Amino acid sequence: MKLNRGALIKAVEQPRYRQDLPEFRSGDTVRVTYRVVEGKRERLQAFEGVVIKIHKNGLNSTFTVRKVSYGEGVERIFPFHSPLIDKVEVVSYGKVRQARPYYLRELRGKAARIKPDRKRTQKAAEAYAEAKAAKGKKKKKAKKKTEAPAPETPAAETGSEE
Repeated sequence: MKLNRGALIKAVEQPRYRQDLPEFRSGDTVRVTYRVVEGKRERLQAFEGVVIKIHKNGLNSTFTVRKVSYGEGVERIFPFHSPLIDKVEVVSYGKVRQARPYYLRELRGKAARIKPDRKRTQKAAEAYAEAKAAKGKKKKKAKKKTEAPAPETPAAETGSEE
């Protein structure tokens, strides 16, 4: 019995893939909330910055986020499928012409700004509005089902029994 190596690797990796991450590209500003373990304590920490690199390699896929903190550039590499990542939020969509905008490392202040991608921002807003409307309709349907008429109970007879 010969096992297909690729199928075996896929079977082992499949349960570990995360499906809850939003789509984002290089140039987008994201806020990554991840768990930091310090001794026996665990806390959540946010890291917000511009995505400057996406490396796709199955379960080993990573993305690099850059921010400027107190005048120092800080870059952090996050694994896409890490269980330590609590959530990833896209703050804004940016438009860059390169897959890896490393030129941002040399730019400071206003020169380091990225043009907003208005098309993707508008599409995201429309998708959010549709999802919110669909969620509202589901709640209304659920309320109608739970508000079924209550069975009438016979009124207590007034008067004394003799």
